[in-house]
Amino acid sequence: MLKKQPSKNPSPFSDPSELIRRIYVEESILDLPYTREILTKAKPIPVEIIKDRCVPDLPGGQQKGGMAGYIKNLTLGKQNLFLSLNRGRFLKACPATREYRCCDYQVLNIGMNCPMDCVYCILQAYMNNPWLSFYVNVDDLLAELDEAFRSEPQTFRRIGTGEFTDSMALDRLTGLSRILVEYMSGKQTAVLELKTKTAVIDNLQGIDHKGRTVVSWSLNSPVIMQKEELKTASLNQRLEAASRCAEMGYKIGFHFDPVIFHPGWQQGYAETISRMFAAVPPEKIVWISIGALRYLPALKSIATTRFPNSNFFHEEFITGLDNKSRYFRPLRVEMYKLIHDLLRANANARTCIYLCMESDEIWQEVFGFSPEDKGGLPAMLDRAVN
Repeated sequence: MLKKQPSKNPSPFSDPSELIRRIYVEESILDLPYTREILTKAKPIPVEIIKDRCVPDLPGGQQKGGMAGYIKNLTLGKQNLFLSLNRGRFLKACPATREYRCCDYQVLNIGMNCPMDCVYCILQAYMNNPWLSFYVNVDDLLAELDEAFRSEPQTFRRIGTGEFTDSMALDRLTGLSRILVEYMSGKQTAVLELKTKTAVIDNLQGIDHKGRTVVSWSLNSPVIMQKEELKTASLNQRLEAASRCAEMGYKIGFHFDPVIFHPGWQQGYAETISRMFAAVPPEKIVWISIGALRYLPALKSIATTRFPNSNFFHEEFITGLDNKSRYFRPLRVEMYKLIHDLLRANANARTCIYLCMESDEIWQEVFGFSPEDKGGLPAMLDRAVN
């Protein structure tokens, strides 16, 4: 286990909910017990009540002004929490593309946006409003899950909350992780994944989770985590949190995504992997994903404007089959092979190491097989977690 030692580069942002400056609440949900619980935990953050379905103007934001206004609102939106109802579906299939191998993940949509600020975050080019949002109608969420399990009782589901937000970024205020972990503890045909860049795990203590929850961390080369994953927990803080969760009996996952080319990338990823295995026993790790940087074309201009000191967007890219910008294939394969070899040299035999959104040809070059040779990527992940 990792010894509890001070990080070389400690981060003050192990709990990003502390970055919130104001909370807005839809009027109809103000008296819900869950809303009141969140607001009590959030004190002394100022609270403003608004009309239902009426998204207020951001304080100091711009409602017009083209790209400049949009970018300013992106930054301000992360500081203002909007508590509202989700009036659509909670459970959806991962927004994958058919050209690349998908893991058949199911996304549980608990909110939108994140108070942390990763330079490469795809949400900057994906959202139609900049608000940091959380949905309080959790009873509807659980009812939708109940119906999904009733309608297809034999289907095994891997369900995650970290697609449109960080699973734990607001957990000190919402306590949602505890609700979901307790709910999923009784489901033998599903597993919940909580994916985070924080060290917010106090609510996970003391739960009889019955092994139905995987707590996962996104990791990267130390220099990328320090310079490009702003307002996140440090590498040491994340690994200390992962170590504690392993001690609590949780299954653990790690995601090296996006892998970013930069000077010294070989040494950087090697260091992170070495520290990862020093922190968490290999037999506790059920899966590790690897995925190279890929992004929508619109993201480059937004991110380079917001973060002018970042330069990794200025490498050479091609347009992939999914219309996202990607590194040239030889570079992707080179990075994948090194990271895979370092992982496999230390990983437990049952740990599923896999590529996220890559073609069979890339799988063959890196692993020597394609997912279909093992029954498909979803089956590989299902076996790893059961």
